[in-house]
Amino acid sequence: MTILEKGNKKLLNAWAFYDWANSVYALTIASSIFPIFYSALFLSDVKVVTAFGIEFKSTALITFVTAFTFLVVAFTSPIMSGIADYVGNKKNFMKFFCYLGSIGCIGLYWFDISPDKIHLSLLFYFMGLIGYWGSLVFYNSYLPDIAFPEQQDRVSAKGFSLGYIGSVILLLLNLGMVLFPQYFGFDISISETINKTGTEADIQEAMTAAKNAASFEAMRVSFITVGVWWALFSQYSFYWLPKGTSSGHKVTKAIVFNGLKELRLVWIQLKQDLRLKRYLYAFFVFSMAVQTIMLVAVYFGEEEIAWGGSSEKTTGLIGSILIIQLVAIIGAVLTSRASAKFGNIKTLIFVNFIWMSLCFYAYFMETPLQFYIAASLVGLVMGGIQALARSTYSKFLPDTKDTTSYFSFYDVSEKIGIVIGMGIFATIDQITGSMRNGILFLVVFFLAGIILLFRVPKQNA
Repeated sequence: MTILEKGNKKLLNAWAFYDWANSVYALTIASSIFPIFYSALFLSDVKVVTAFGIEFKSTALITFVTAFTFLVVAFTSPIMSGIADYVGNKKNFMKFFCYLGSIGCIGLYWFDISPDKIHLSLLFYFMGLIGYWGSLVFYNSYLPDIAFPEQQDRVSAKGFSLGYIGSVILLLLNLGMVLFPQYFGFDISISETINKTGTEADIQEAMTAAKNAASFEAMRVSFITVGVWWALFSQYSFYWLPKGTSSGHKVTKAIVFNGLKELRLVWIQLKQDLRLKRYLYAFFVFSMAVQTIMLVAVYFGEEEIAWGGSSEKTTGLIGSILIIQLVAIIGAVLTSRASAKFGNIKTLIFVNFIWMSLCFYAYFMETPLQFYIAASLVGLVMGGIQALARSTYSKFLPDTKDTTSYFSFYDVSEKIGIVIGMGIFATIDQITGSMRNGILFLVVFFLAGIILLFRVPKQNA
């Protein structure tokens, strides 16, 4: 195989194409079809499941598992990235997590909430989630290896665009499978007995039940399509990406914990920079609320909104996800322009006010139309706050060449924030029995984030 030089167009395209491969997980599994599928497993209005010897509310259980996964990622990613950089096998680590995630997605086909299968089912869910985020650690770290500084913004944007296009294409295919299973080879026939002797109402009921069963099976198959898509399309990236930037060395105990030591050194340096330290406090608080909302939004919509029927629910929820994806692009552009005119901190304060208002709105919404409105507003501020939060952090960094360690600290802070936010949300959901109370409580984090942003020194902000 020809080794491509840094900055080579083919190499840059191969890197960006991994977004096409793995973004299907984020859209189909994390954000749309799996939450709908998971909720449909619980036939009664009282949605509880027994796992690890405890009776959980269904949404609380999946939220706790998600929080635990992010905790694992937060503590292991700096260790793994440090080892990969040292021994020079970054691509092998990336492959491992890619295939782990792909197998986890395929395994979701057999997801079952029965007591004897729930733990294996949650393991597959864990594998998919940790595979996605674990591979991203190494994928992102490749950027300075394969692109020159003046190329990085452009190739990063290209990756985002490819990821959006690829994930939407597969989601639309999966949506077609779920809504029109008969056109994709799924059986929606009813028994001859009912067809010949049943009343019109009996026949209609049997046809509805058959189509719902076929749609449910289509959801399971969609998980396989995600796993296969992810593993298959990643091969182009793996073929051209270099193995790593350093030669192989033996891994010692010092190397294993080197990444954590670097994070500790960054924290010591951060405490000496008032502006960066205060901004990071604010980011940690408001980010945990933002990420929590994005991770539980579909579960909330499935459980708390009166859709009318299963078909309307599926179409409505996936339609809402597509709305969020489209509006997020507009939101990112508008937020970027606002920050150029009013400054990063002032814009972040305003966006946090919108998020806080959305929490109040979500507590009272009940109809699909209200959910669509909320989805549009979430998309508008979601695309902006993530991009602006990271760019603000970048602007506030001291004059240093060790930006990788600073951004590693930023990423770990974000993941720990997700763990805390999801943990609190799941606990409130479990204790009170309502996700609405968890959403309302997030107001506290946005309010605290706004107060902390006001305390960030205005110099160069």
